[in-house]
Amino acid sequence: MIIDIASWILLLAGGGLGIVGGIGIHRFPDFYSRLHATGITDTLCAMLILLGLGLQAGWSIAAFKLALIFMFLFFTTPTASHALANAAAHSGLKPKLSSNDSDKQAPHD
Repeated sequence: MIIDIASWILLLAGGGLGIVGGIGIHRFPDFYSRLHATGITDTLCAMLILLGLGLQAGWSIAAFKLALIFMFLFFTTPTASHALANAAAHSGLKPKLSSNDSDKQAPHD
């Protein structure tokens, strides 16, 4: 009973984080911030969902396979995000640091 409740909490939290990450990917202004949202969402969302599924599976070969999937994602997602950001930086893509209104500096006293 308690394991089922914990499992559903993890599954719902992972699904909710996936939705919030999708909104962030859509709303963020430039490539680098979208890449950050993708990397964080992919790693943490996958961790929560796979942990919830692992609790549902119990001590079985399915839980072991879910752990292997998580380890694969845990190492490859940040590496892929870093490689994409590095390639974008080397190609000359600049991050959008501020809006046009805040580019003006305030006068000094």
